[in-house]
Amino acid sequence: MAEVSAEVSATLETPDRAREADDPHSLMVKFGADKPLRLDAGVELSPFQIAYQTYGALNSARSNAILVCHALTADQHVANVHPVTGKPGWWETMVGPGRPIDTERYFVICPNVLGACMGTAGPASTNPATGQPWGLDFPMITVRDMVRAEAMLLDHLGIDSLFSIAGAEQGLRNPVSAYG
Repeated sequence: MAEVSAEVSATLETPDRAREADDPHSLMVKFGADKPLRLDAGVELSPFQIAYQTYGALNSARSNAILVCHALTADQHVANVHPVTGKPGWWETMVGPGRPIDTERYFVICPNVLGACMGTAGPASTNPATGQPWGLDFPMITVRDMVRAEAMLLDHLGIDSLFSIAGAEQGLRNPVSAYG
């Protein structure tokens, strides 16, 4: 079963910064034990969560979705104020009303990549077995694992196909095999 949390905040107090890994100020879906992510390393990651941001509206045909991928050093805050730093989104010049990725035409989804620290399962998030941050015990992940996690998010959102994929890691991915 997947749960979605939609609490978003413009800024965070210092004590909240440490909690961003588990309790992000973004949309979030939690995948329970019934929906494990099978990693290339041969282990199942479960439970786990994916934090993401969306911009624009999904049309009735569900055919206008664009997945924006971020570099490993970025996050899901592509076109909104970053809740930790207070800085503008990292791609506001490209994503927004009237911009090249026009949120008046397209539904933009930007997930925080698996293994990152802004609300998606990664070394900074809590290991459910120990109650402590995963740290170096977090399983090794591959780009294919990241893509499978994003595909699970798209399935959860009811998006069967994408209009387009864009972003920093787009060239590393094989959207035909992972996203349909």
